[in-house]
Amino acid sequence: FFCFPETHGISFRIQISVKELLDTDVLLKLLFHLPVNYPSTLPDISVNSDQLTRAQCMDVKEKLLEQAKQHLSEPMVHDLILWVQQHLKDVIKQSATVCNERTTLSKETEDGIWMLLLHLDHMRAKAKYVKTVEKWASNLRLTGRLMFMGKIILILLQGDRSSIKEYLILQKTSKVDVDSSGKKCKEKMMRVLCETEVQSQHKRFQTFEVKEYSAPEELQKEFETAGLTALFSEFVPPLLK
Repeated sequence: FFCFPETHGISFRIQISVKELLDTDVLLKLLFHLPVNYPSTLPDISVNSDQLTRAQCMDVKEKLLEQAKQHLSEPMVHDLILWVQQHLKDVIKQSATVCNERTTLSKETEDGIWMLLLHLDHMRAKAKYVKTVEKWASNLRLTGRLMFMGKIILILLQGDRSSIKEYLILQKTSKVDVDSSGKKCKEKMMRVLCETEVQSQHKRFQTFEVKEYSAPEELQKEFETAGLTALFSEFVPPLLK
């Protein structure tokens, strides 16, 4: 909880954890900007959370502003925080229902299909590591490629956004490799190069495959075939240097 004074009022940044939502704790980051004439004027509110989509965060913000209007002329930040802790579940449910109604023709989840491109620095226990990645991709119904080219290791995944996020958590928190002394260790040298929604020009991978390429041209061709030339051009050449 931070507070920093400004000439045009005060801003509070508050982090709260909301329990029992989709069997996980949701960490909400709320920023309240209180204008000089608060509480006669509504505060500005921004909502962020790694576990929620941008649309869901916007829904939470709108509901908070609706609540704020009911408390006009009285201090309200504390009441708004209590309200969001009690009602977040309902807001998210409503948000998902609206999204599902919008996409009844589509069998995908409310967030559409997302794509993730990761760069790994090395794999010491390669066979075990590869098996683990294949297992996670299979369990989370993700398709794509684990790509080796020289010293470059890339993981390209496509699937539901929630599954992509879950994969990232597994990749960061599980002991997937061994260190120089042979002890099991977590992945500390992973970089997320890109996380984005799959566009119409992108082709969907039907399976998850592990592939080795002998030259950059072969790797480039894999991206081009999938309609991902721009992705390759932006992120892979810097790794080749």
